[in-house]
Amino acid sequence: MSNTDSFIDEVNEELKRERMVAWLKKYGWIAVLAVLLVVGGAAWNEWNKAQTAARAEAFGDAVFAALNETDVAARQAALAALANEGTGARDTGRTGILNLLVAGQALEAGDRPAALAALQAVADDGALPASYRQLAVLKRVIIAGADLPVSEREALLQPLAQAGQAFRPLALEQLALLQVEAGARDDALARFSALLEEPDVTSALRERVQQMIIILGGANTADFG
Repeated sequence: MSNTDSFIDEVNEELKRERMVAWLKKYGWIAVLAVLLVVGGAAWNEWNKAQTAARAEAFGDAVFAALNETDVAARQAALAALANEGTGARDTGRTGILNLLVAGQALEAGDRPAALAALQAVADDGALPASYRQLAVLKRVIIAGADLPVSEREALLQPLAQAGQAFRPLALEQLALLQVEAGARDDALARFSALLEEPDVTSALRERVQQMIIILGGANTADFG
């Protein structure tokens, strides 16, 4: 390689370095900002995870403490207080959990109106997952019993009894019991018999259904072991 070629290469390299330095002076802050954003985003994500975990742990501890109260009324009051706080609860469904627990404690204390009110609050809260609201409707129908007209209970249960719904077997059981209450023996038998063909029927529910079929005078083909 001649001296001329070497000189030209050195000049080209120097020009490249000068261009790089100029580019860094002009646009280097963008690269630095990008790095800071990536590092800061990762740090914020880890901090947010830690905060979420801390809130979940605090919520669990508070619920555990409330349920450990020796008196039913005290447990009910402690859970109701947590539900009323509502801080950070709605996005995780904790409000629904708390109101369901409040309903259980109220029922244990013999306070049906309070239990029904807590269940209604869950059922009416469109921000909660559908499974929570459906469970609240089902429990409300069962607890209210004859205090709700048969037609109203049937209207509440029908959506829960549709194919693919989480509580379909239990809703179908309640619909069959409504037929019993209405004195429609044949319709009740047909509903109970069809319920035995459902794929998600638990062993406990199957036993209840078989017993109802026998009580209603249906064929005893079940093996109760």
